[in-house]
Amino acid sequence: VQLVESGGGLVQPGGSLRLSCLASGFTFSNYYMSWYRQAPGKERESVASIGILSFSRNYADSVKDRFIISRDNSKNTVYLQMNSLKPEDTAVYYCRVDYRSETFWGRGTQVTVSS
Repeated sequence: VQLVESGGGLVQPGGSLRLSCLASGFTFSNYYMSWYRQAPGKERESVASIGILSFSRNYADSVKDRFIISRDNSKNTVYLQMNSLKPEDTAVYYCRVDYRSETFWGRGTQVTVSS
């Protein structure tokens, strides 16, 4: 199982970014996918998750109405569209999958929101 995140960077408050996570090594379309983030000095926290057919989507209260999670099963990719970014969104963002009773993480992509 391999998860590779991309799309992070430096953005001003109020700006947008779209993160991508390319998955391999398992049948992507059969698995629930999640985005997490970890800010300096804080614990890793759940940001958003999506079911296998995209009908089920869940968001942390802190990002609801600003972030949108989606997936393209034909590309083995899950996305996180982040709008109206705030400085408190600064963190390393990770992709996660629970596969065969084991949790797999990507290496993360840094998102910095600053003027």
